[in-house]
Amino acid sequence: MRTPWRDFLRTETGSATFLLVAVVAALVWANVGPASYEAFWGTHLSIELGSHGVSLSLRDWVNNGLMTLFFFVVGLEARREFDMGELRERRRVTLPVLVGIAGMLVPVAIFLGINSGHASVHGWGAAMSTDTAFALGMLALLGSRLPTGLRAFILTVTVVDDFVALGVIAVAYSDRIAVAALVVALGLFGVVLLVRAAGVRQGPVYALLAVATWTALLKSGVDPVVTGLAVGLLTYAYPAARSDLERASGLFRLFREQPTPELERSVRQGLASAISPNERLQRMFHPWTSYVIVPLFALANTGIPIGAEQLSAAVKSPVTMGILLAFVLGKPVAVLGMSWLASRLSHGRVRPPVGWGATAAGGTIAGVGFTVSMLIATLAFTGDQLEEAKIGILAAVVCAFTITWAVTAVIGLLPRRTQIRALLGATEGIVDLAATVDDERDHIRGPRDAPVTVVEYGDFECPYCGKAEPVIRALLADFGDVRYVWRHLPLTDVHPHAQLAAEASGAAAAQGAFWRMHDLLLKRQDALKASDLVGYAAQLGLDVQRFERDLRKRVGAARVAEDVESADHSGVSGTPTFFINGVRHHGAYDIDHLSAAVRTARQRAAVQQP
Repeated sequence: MRTPWRDFLRTETGSATFLLVAVVAALVWANVGPASYEAFWGTHLSIELGSHGVSLSLRDWVNNGLMTLFFFVVGLEARREFDMGELRERRRVTLPVLVGIAGMLVPVAIFLGINSGHASVHGWGAAMSTDTAFALGMLALLGSRLPTGLRAFILTVTVVDDFVALGVIAVAYSDRIAVAALVVALGLFGVVLLVRAAGVRQGPVYALLAVATWTALLKSGVDPVVTGLAVGLLTYAYPAARSDLERASGLFRLFREQPTPELERSVRQGLASAISPNERLQRMFHPWTSYVIVPLFALANTGIPIGAEQLSAAVKSPVTMGILLAFVLGKPVAVLGMSWLASRLSHGRVRPPVGWGATAAGGTIAGVGFTVSMLIATLAFTGDQLEEAKIGILAAVVCAFTITWAVTAVIGLLPRRTQIRALLGATEGIVDLAATVDDERDHIRGPRDAPVTVVEYGDFECPYCGKAEPVIRALLADFGDVRYVWRHLPLTDVHPHAQLAAEASGAAAAQGAFWRMHDLLLKRQDALKASDLVGYAAQLGLDVQRFERDLRKRVGAARVAEDVESADHSGVSGTPTFFINGVRHHGAYDIDHLSAAVRTARQRAAVQQP
């Protein structure tokens, strides 16, 4: 089953492979035909409008133009974490920000120490920024060995140092600043803020303003890629609201009755407005940046002649060794050191969202510097120093992956309980479920004292809920320490019999037969009229007259309304939606993914026990 989360991970894993292939291709090209490599990427491309225009080499178009879209996607993903992910609790942002800052200061200090007294000291900016694409790709490749909570932590760290690094580019590595153009750029960005505040949702308006801002920044001498990150961070993310989905359903029914061009346009707009612009833009641009733009960047910038002479010079070069040690040594020390210091000074209130073993792995992952480092290296160095800087950056990528693999392998050798604590830690996760499970009120299947609780918001007429039912049965059979809770969310705009079916289960519950009726309704989803429901009551051996009376008086309606209200408060708009120990499950709901989520919840519950 495809889900946004699985698609995202699949894209990250695939993009890491494409990136590695691009690096190898660039190295082969530069060593087999160095003249053609430089000639191609040095070719100028001009875009003119009247007497105005932009003329850049192909390499600069990639570095300054296409990479803006990459940072735009990074900003989108970071904003999604702030709005809907673990970072929506703002106290959880504190540590990644502190780690991000420390993760730049320590590597820069190492680089400055090694390059002190050399002319290369001005290239300190190349040793400070973790590469987001490689870091997330490494996380995806090692996903089975590391907890999912590490991803949001690393993402926030990389966004912090991307922002600072882009600021460093603007201040320390940009050409002479043209103040007038910079003022125009800031004014245009102010217009973006005003348009956003006015609630304008038309994408072309923002695209036009973003392009104008990018052009003004380029003319000012400031690296314009910061435009992408800033605009991405401004783009809201939110779950689809039930009211928006119901309006979309209504529009579709109108189109079904009258398939006119006007209604077709209204349906498309209604469907698009139900999904946040952040999610729509991520799905649109993320594959392009991962599979095309970042590999193109690698192809354009990593082509350096590598031979015995170059490697010998690199080993002795303060540039190469400064960058290599800054990333491989400085980043892990900064991540672990700042995390420990913050936890100690706050008496445990501010601590990593994962265990110390996973935090150590996060530190070694942070030691992969590529995109921004290459970008700053091309601005800070030329000639042999640039080649030495690129060798140091590439060596850091290899070392970071190797060390991270070694760290996860060592964690895998630990005793099971120690391993779980090293990976998950004792930090409590965010609870997404607004209404906690009530043993007296909720319908519960399984042991009451189970350490793991799976809550499903479902609709008896929803075909996906029908497909999920045997998965839940298999889950309960495989795990003896899991309890399952069903809560009603009848989607009456698309399932006309769902409300009545939910109330019928309530009438059956009054006679102690909720679960038997629940199972039968999910098996007979195509027959949920009142006469069918009465027949099911007779089939189950219930008091049919009492059942009919309770159904007519809508005895179960209040209970259904309470469940619907709790679904709204929990941000649930569709079915089936699952919560595992209060945390919303965003993955697929096949047996493999639900089992993996249950095992993680069980492990975390075991670690948190005194």
